[in-house]
Amino acid sequence: MTGGGGRWRAVRGGAWVVAAALLLAGCAHRDRIVVGSKNFTESDLLGEIVAQQIERRAGLPVERRFHLGGTFVCHHAITAGQIDLYVEYTGTAYTAVLKHVPVAVPDSVYRSVVRDYLQRFGLVWGKPLGFNNTFAITVRRRDAARDGLRRISDLARLAPRWRAGFGYEFLERADGFRGLAATYGLRFASPPIAMDLGLTYRALAQGKVDVIAGNSTDGQIQALDLVVLEDDRHYFPPYEAAPVIRQATLARHSGVGAALEELAGRISDSEMRRLNARADVAHEDIATIARDWLKINLP
Repeated sequence: MTGGGGRWRAVRGGAWVVAAALLLAGCAHRDRIVVGSKNFTESDLLGEIVAQQIERRAGLPVERRFHLGGTFVCHHAITAGQIDLYVEYTGTAYTAVLKHVPVAVPDSVYRSVVRDYLQRFGLVWGKPLGFNNTFAITVRRRDAARDGLRRISDLARLAPRWRAGFGYEFLERADGFRGLAATYGLRFASPPIAMDLGLTYRALAQGKVDVIAGNSTDGQIQALDLVVLEDDRHYFPPYEAAPVIRQATLARHSGVGAALEELAGRISDSEMRRLNARADVAHEDIATIARDWLKINLP
């Protein structure tokens, strides 16, 4: 009887230890903010800017989970509670996540994603950061000069002789290659080569492919002497970058919302290209780039 009671007390004591550990772990999670990012430089940079802004303004520790993957990986992570926020693009959310038909009206797209994300996922969209990172159909400058390429519609006559290389996500999403090809009548000699988005610029510069779908704010475009063709049929929707955050996180930490609010409208297209170039061309550390930018723009 005594021995059995001793064992029960030991088990009960062990259970309390486990319960206390779980409680502490839960508290630790609630007392920190987990910031994620997609798997390309600009997303990592924006994640770092957001993380440092929360640390300095809200006084909360931030765990960084950067370079997670594409849109759907990050969307799953935030809806599953694995991260508290990340920076998303309005057009991507509108077409890839919400499955709406692409439209080219920024205000309409933003209002829709704000409403639908809150209703369907319990996620809050912050205000746009100020720039529009649209897809950039890009070619070598010497080819553009030789063949008189200024607009995407100019590609139709060359496509049968050209090789295209696109990121995996661009080949699959609603606002990606299939719709682009249909809108502009693009018929390449062979199916586009699928590759990691970060490799497409070098592949184009080195002559391995002739046209890619990059990002309009990417610093490598100028560094590699590439040219972005005008989307003259207005195929792509707006892609305004903005922080997306769990509603529960905002309710728990009111200072986070105020910290993010300060970033609204602060980054122009040209400024984002400059920051990306520091990372991708000059190979500077993203934490340093983010710290410098915040010190100058939000002292």
